Amino acid sequence: MDWIKRLNQAIDFIEENLDGELDYEEVAGVAGCPSYYFQQMFLYMTDMTLREYIRRRRLSLSAVELQKGNGKVTDIAMKYGYESPTAFTRAFKNFHGITPSTVKTEPVSFQAYPPISFSMAIHGGAPLQFRIEEKEAFRILGRSCPLSKELTENFERIPAVWDAALADGTLARLLSMAEGKPEGLLGVSIHHTEDWKYLIAVRSDQKPGEYEEYQIPACKWAVFEGKGTNRTLQELEKRVITQWLPTSGYTYAEIPDIEVYLHADPEDAVYEYWLPVR
Repeated sequence: MDWIKRLNQAIDFIEENLDGELDYEEVAGVAGCPSYYFQQMFLYMTDMTLREYIRRRRLSLSAVELQKGNGKVTDIAMKYGYESPTAFTRAFKNFHGITPSTVKTEPVSFQAYPPISFSMAIHGGAPLQFRIEEKEAFRILGRSCPLSKELTENFERIPAVWDAALADGTLARLLSMAEGKPEGLLGVSIHHTEDWKYLIAVRSDQKPGEYEEYQIPACKWAVFEGKGTNRTLQELEKRVITQWLPTSGYTYAEIPDIEVYLHADPEDAVYEYWLPVR
């Protein structure tokens, strides 16, 4: 329940700062976890990004202020983070279906979007196969691409990088260099530094050659097993983040998390999800 309490504290913090700049790192800090994991949990639990939630709350509050006559359209646009009245009017109309000036001058209906709150819910009893594993630091080699701070963009970006790596022979070359555990191809999300990136990689102590090398620190891992497609892997990660982690007694360790593809067929994969915990 401590997780739920901290998530709600983060929502309270957002509410207190909707009329100013909201830094995702600061919001996540209230919840006691890194920005990436907070955004990931928020997305999985609400089916919307943190950015979209904040946008909806600001547009909801701005309509209330306009209806009460509390300020000019220009002032309210600036208050809620819009650089121009034109941008504010466009966003406002897309959300409410009417213009800000209409709300200000006429008795019309508009959308209210209340703050969300988190609570513990009981879900179906489908089992999660996992183990806790302590592992020394190990080195990986691979090819990286930038990760977007807007998480939903990565759902399109990462599969495209895998497709390109398959087409140009990168996957085959990396597999020929693989040694040790974790075995197979790895999808490594590095998001605890300022520059987020994703590596398609293998565990290897060979010379890097054309590939980028990265050291995974010693850590305790919660390792979850699964099989299926890329979509079922995403579903597994969602269950881990929203169902297992809040009641597990563990918190995030601020190092990369890893997708391990033991059998990397996109339609019939055998995989593991390695979540760093403490």
